[in-house]
Amino acid sequence: MKIGILSYHFPPEPAFIPGSLAEELAARGHEVRVLTGFPDYPGGHVYPGWRQRWHHETHSERLTVRRVPRYSGGASSTAARMASYLSFAGSAGWIARRYLGDVDALYVFQLPATTFATASVLRLLGRVPAVLHVQDVWSRDGADEGAQGRWAVRMGSAMTRIYRAAARIAVAAPSMRDLVVAAGADPARVRVVLNWTDERIFHPATPSRAARELVRRDRRCVVMHAGTIGARQGLETAVRAAAALDRTMDLVLVGSGGQERRVRGLAAELGAENVRFVERRSPVDMPELYAAADYQLVMLRDLPELRGSLPGKLQAALACAAPVVASAGGDTAELVERARAGLSCPPEDWAALADRFWLAATIPAPTRTEMGRRGRQVYLREMSLPTGVDRIERLLHEAAGQAAEPRGNLA
Repeated sequence: MKIGILSYHFPPEPAFIPGSLAEELAARGHEVRVLTGFPDYPGGHVYPGWRQRWHHETHSERLTVRRVPRYSGGASSTAARMASYLSFAGSAGWIARRYLGDVDALYVFQLPATTFATASVLRLLGRVPAVLHVQDVWSRDGADEGAQGRWAVRMGSAMTRIYRAAARIAVAAPSMRDLVVAAGADPARVRVVLNWTDERIFHPATPSRAARELVRRDRRCVVMHAGTIGARQGLETAVRAAAALDRTMDLVLVGSGGQERRVRGLAAELGAENVRFVERRSPVDMPELYAAADYQLVMLRDLPELRGSLPGKLQAALACAAPVVASAGGDTAELVERARAGLSCPPEDWAALADRFWLAATIPAPTRTEMGRRGRQVYLREMSLPTGVDRIERLLHEAAGQAAEPRGNLA
């Protein structure tokens, strides 16, 4: 097949799902053409050594990557984000017909950032069938008035149009299916395709001495949260839970984010000496740090849109055979419990999480190892790269085979 891929982010950005999918589809004999922007994530500035320009293509066997300019001004405001989204939509639309007009099917790595570009490209490509791989469902985040609220309405309307126009829709978590159907998708066209992780990096490892010294202080149980310290994680709950168990366990937070100062302040206010902060590390360092800890912590706040999501750190932990403590609802907690890969409790309940921390500390090491083994088995069976690509490839064949079906109107 000739397969197009539309993605807002692409390697060398940390976008391993569209990147690894493109490589694997090309390795399977398909001709793959990627349409994306110039790398600027997460800092919001184009990477050193890159210069935005119109005619930028790279080629390897069966894989072509075309990059188009977009506004790179960070995510400091709603206006800046929307300028970036709309500029990418304009640039992608400008060349879509020439670059992707003869593909058999188009795969879209569907983030809110890609929505306007998706609508533009699908309208211009006419009868080229599309498979959307939905990663996140747009939320108004409580913004009912002002610029953010107006953009939320526009974004929601655009997403409804592309859901109706797509030949097939893959959702990255089971409960997300209900959200996209409620937003206008045809239920018969929706499938679950769980995300995979970067398997070249995330796999079982043996901790080095340096990793142990960074993570551990003594023989106490160590629960590690690795990743963003942001509003969606609600790590204040974890700090309060750990503070109640100051002689039982350590909580190690690896990473940074917009809520880091607030979380650090709460730990200081509570005198939580068993809560430690480690600066952001390279992804290649993380498997050893995972192995040096006893559990990986997955935190999600109690928000409707997060109940139908599986955060990437869960796949990474399972792939590394690391047992998990999940303070989350919906699909995340259900998967951890079904896999018997760790412990879970309701989100934003520090007392319930403190109870899970205490129980985690009492579980013998061989039982923790068995939790991790079961989690990795579930990852390999349900989330791995070969499994995910098989499912996407099948959807692309289905979409191409039904290209003559009438599709929704994007006008």
